[in-house]
Amino acid sequence: MTTPLHSRRQFLQQAALGSALVSYSLPRLAKADIDYRELLPESMTKAGGEFTNYGQPSPYEQQVIRWISANPDMPGNGVSWSPLHELQGTITPNGLHFERHHNGVPAIDPAQHQLLIDGLVDKPLVFSVDALKRYPMQSRICFIECGGNSNSSWRSQPILTAAGYAHGLVSNAEWTGIPVRLLLEEAGIKPEAKWVIAEAADGASLNVSIPLEKLMNDALLALYQNGERLRPENGYPLRLVLPGWEGIVNVKWLRQLRLSNAPAMSRDETAQYTDLMPNGSARQFSFEMASKSLITSPSQGMTLPDKPGIYQVTGLAWSGRGKITRVEVSADGGQTWVDAELQQPILSKAFTRFSLPWKWQGQYAVLQSRATDETGYIQPTREQLLKERGRHGFFHFNAIISWEVSEEGYISHVYPE
Repeated sequence: MTTPLHSRRQFLQQAALGSALVSYSLPRLAKADIDYRELLPESMTKAGGEFTNYGQPSPYEQQVIRWISANPDMPGNGVSWSPLHELQGTITPNGLHFERHHNGVPAIDPAQHQLLIDGLVDKPLVFSVDALKRYPMQSRICFIECGGNSNSSWRSQPILTAAGYAHGLVSNAEWTGIPVRLLLEEAGIKPEAKWVIAEAADGASLNVSIPLEKLMNDALLALYQNGERLRPENGYPLRLVLPGWEGIVNVKWLRQLRLSNAPAMSRDETAQYTDLMPNGSARQFSFEMASKSLITSPSQGMTLPDKPGIYQVTGLAWSGRGKITRVEVSADGGQTWVDAELQQPILSKAFTRFSLPWKWQGQYAVLQSRATDETGYIQPTREQLLKERGRHGFFHFNAIISWEVSEEGYISHVYPE
């Protein structure tokens, strides 16, 4: 028997049973017996601590960190996951934004950095960073998701690690910069130009092909993230932001935009970031990230301490196709669904937080969330995704994630099909 999800009205009627918000028991990376007062600067152990030039998180929050996984033979190649299971709201702090580096983080002097626009243009242009700062800027809140996010879910057995450390190669931020369209129009676009080859200033000179149409639509040359200058690991001093499109084309440390009549067919758009289909063909240039959702709490590794108890099921949903219009939550592995409340504002191609009160009475349950976007696309089950794409995938996993709740209140990742 599974346990019911409750509407908000039902939840309020049952408020006398206990608080709606319950603290979960979470796995900690720091030792439980640490006296965090020892980590505080001396000035902060007295009443009225001193000012600091740049604010830092409390030492009591040291467990809220990115989890790094790097190539031991090439430490500059790897990822760091955003701890989505430790966060609330929708904006990811700059210091916790996920990272994916192919050849380390370059140390770039902005005074020496330039952006070149050339190829099929009337007039090649070179911009310094200071020159770019004088252009009119726009801000856009949007998510960036690595094409390899959640790729462990292609495996035959579910991975048992915290939600953010398996599905946290996605983050949401406010990006501020110059619409790419303005600079391309200034250079003059030749009629035969259909693609743009974007190149990074990292050690590997990462380069990818982007349809010109996207750059003329909503692309930004970002200089700022969440109000401050980009950090080195997120592309300082200049990065490309393509709302809703996979992370690899949101090129960091951008140094060149070359207009072309055809894609470059580089390594990162042929050997990587393509999907092998069941019939042997390759699914290539699948830029748009499809609808996806994730219950961040309660989730893998957490426990429900009170039985019975009322818990707030909460998580994030996003779609590269536009706005999230609906998120449903199930406590019985997808047999029945209840609409969750969506936190306002609901923005296009950005995180939307959802929540729903749930009364747990100590029975076995399987929690799931299912997102629908404004195009009508519904997040598939894992079984549906495997049927469509086969079992040799590595990229672009967007199926429903399932959390099993044991009778003792332990939460684990499962494949219910």
